[in-house]
Amino acid sequence: MTANIATLAELLDAAGTTWRVYDIGRRVQKLDKATFADIESTKLAYPFPLAQHALLAIQFWDAKASAEPYVWFLKLPLDEQSKLIAASRDHFANMVLEAVGTQLLGDEQEQSKLDNNPYVFTPNANKRAAFNAHIKVELHQSASQYYEHTQLYFSGKLGWQQWQSIAVQGLADFAARLNQGDNELRLCSAWEHLPAEVRQPLAAQLENAQVSTQVAEMLQQSIQHALDKNDKALLIDSLRAISFAPASGICCAAIDKVLVSNWAEDADICQVIAGRLWTHLQAPERLAAFMEKSAQIESEQPVFASLFADLVAIPTLRPHVLAMLRCEQRSEALSRAIGGLFS
Repeated sequence: MTANIATLAELLDAAGTTWRVYDIGRRVQKLDKATFADIESTKLAYPFPLAQHALLAIQFWDAKASAEPYVWFLKLPLDEQSKLIAASRDHFANMVLEAVGTQLLGDEQEQSKLDNNPYVFTPNANKRAAFNAHIKVELHQSASQYYEHTQLYFSGKLGWQQWQSIAVQGLADFAARLNQGDNELRLCSAWEHLPAEVRQPLAAQLENAQVSTQVAEMLQQSIQHALDKNDKALLIDSLRAISFAPASGICCAAIDKVLVSNWAEDADICQVIAGRLWTHLQAPERLAAFMEKSAQIESEQPVFASLFADLVAIPTLRPHVLAMLRCEQRSEALSRAIGGLFS
């Protein structure tokens, strides 16, 4: 990069833009600028790594203009300690400078020069919908055209089987606006009636929403119901939906119930816990119980190894996961699974 521009933040500032950064890997959530600066300087490991990458959405716009914001969806590699590989970041920034200079707010044709950039990626439909919904809330903009119909569906007036006209973007808008109107009440009343065709994509949106205690309690009951009925699909959807709830005690209790159930050694369930509820695995006892169960999974795929690699990359969990390697009080299955990591 140039002598005056050393980071993406400096590039965006030099272009005179107003900008924001979001993680869109594990879930859609905003990164404050101080945290992003520490990530760029490698003072801080990336807090939400996914498969050794930082998946970012950088939104920027001209505060003086009324044009829609631009968005870069970036997939930047991380090192073994989940720190940003600066050379890759510099490579991307240089490609931007070569393509459009510091005139980042050019027309679509200028922006299209970056389409074949190796660091640019297209998020899946669920993440794109969630990101769009969150942006509109933050910018105090109206929801999409699908929102009102989705609200009507959750009132129950259309009939629960009349889901074919429900759009993913409508579900994303509904999840992002649970605290508006009577959306929360509608969700709590509707959840047990929802067909899987609605519940599954809704759960994918709710995992980006910090649901209230009332909603978390409803989902906790749903998790218990799924365990009682041996309903794996409902269990997965309920765990995903509750995963970002600030009510940590409720989430921890839900995980603990799952870990003593007959689903504790199911690969899909363990992947949901590791991928969505990782923040609640910092307690050594819960982490140990989770890894013990993961080691028991019988599968053609190396499930334990993939879960270990995923969790050890998360900065807040890394010391706890590594401590397990030195723990002598573990089962034979866990010892064997850990040994397999180094064979």
